[in-house]
Amino acid sequence: MTHPRRRLAGLAAGLLAAAGAATGLVVAGTPAPASAATGFRVSGTRLLDAKGNQFIMRGANHGHAWYTGQTQVWADMKNSGANTIRVVLTGGRYGYSSAADVSAVISRCRSAKLVCVLENHDTTGYGDQGGAYALDAAADYWLAVKSALQGQEAYAIINIGNEPLGNNSAGQWAGATKNAVQKLRNGGLQHTLIVDAPNWGQDHQWIMRNNAAGVLAADPLHNTVFSVHMYGVYDTAQEVYTYLDSYFNAGLPLIVGEFGHWHSDGPVDEDAIINHANYRGIGWLAWSWSGNGGGVEYLDMVYGFNVNNRAWWGDRIIWGTNGWKQTSKQATVYS
Repeated sequence: MTHPRRRLAGLAAGLLAAAGAATGLVVAGTPAPASAATGFRVSGTRLLDAKGNQFIMRGANHGHAWYTGQTQVWADMKNSGANTIRVVLTGGRYGYSSAADVSAVISRCRSAKLVCVLENHDTTGYGDQGGAYALDAAADYWLAVKSALQGQEAYAIINIGNEPLGNNSAGQWAGATKNAVQKLRNGGLQHTLIVDAPNWGQDHQWIMRNNAAGVLAADPLHNTVFSVHMYGVYDTAQEVYTYLDSYFNAGLPLIVGEFGHWHSDGPVDEDAIINHANYRGIGWLAWSWSGNGGGVEYLDMVYGFNVNNRAWWGDRIIWGTNGWKQTSKQATVYS
C-alpha cells in the first residue's frame, strides 16, 4: 500500500541549537575491538566492511513491506550507482515480513552487490502515533527471524526500529535503545546495529546525540551506528553542519538514514546534507526510491518504480554534486 511519511508539522529548527547550547556532549572513549569480525564493524567514526575497508553508505530507502512485488528495485538502484539499500520490513503493524521474506531480500541484495540495511518500521512514532510498536517488540521481531540473519553479517545490517519514538516519550530513548541492543546481543545476533533517533528520527532535542556514547558503550560488541533523519528541522546549512560535526568530533559513528529536499514540516537543505556528509565521510540514504503517497509524492526518486522515468529528486541524488555517481563505492566484500 502507499505509505505516507508522517511528521509533526512545525518542528522548530531553533530547538536544535538551543538544546545543543544547554547541554554538553560526552566524548566516547577508545573503542574496544568488535568480536564480530566476520561482518561489518565500527571503528571510531568509520564503518568497516567484512574485509576491513571503510564503507560509506550511498543509497536510498525502499518501501518493501508495502510493495513486495517490486523486486526489480535492487538491480535498478545498483545500476544507478547505489551501494546500499535500506529495506522497510514489518513485524505486524503493516503485515509480517517472514524469515523467508527476509532471506529473499538479503539474496537480492547480494545478487545486486548492495549492502542491505534492514529496518523494522513498526516502531515509527511510538508514543505519538496509535498502533506504533515499542522498540522492545522490534527486538523480538529480529530474534524471531534470526535464522534468516545469522551468517549474513558481511552483507546485512540491522536497523532495529525506524524512528522509534515521537516527541511525547523521547526521553525514554536511551534506556529503550540500550535494552534493545542488549536483547539482540544476548539473543546471538552479532551484526552491526543501527539505532534511529527519537523525535520522529530528527533528534531536535539532541537526546540521541547526548546519549550516544552511553548507548555505544552498552553494546558488548561496540558495533552500533547512530542514524538521524533529516527533514524540516535541518533547513539551514549551519544546523546540518553542527549536528553532523558533533558526532565526528566525538568519534561516534553516524549516518543520515533518511532525508529529503522537503517535507510536511518544511524545506530541507539537502545540498548541505549531501556535501557535508561527503566531507566528513558520513553515509546517507535518501527517502525514497518510489511509491510515496499521502502528499509527499515529491520524494519519489523515480515515478511508478520506473527507472526510466526519473524525478528531479532522483537526478539530484544520482547525478548531482557528491551524488551516487561521484561518491558511491561498492563494499569490498563484493570484490
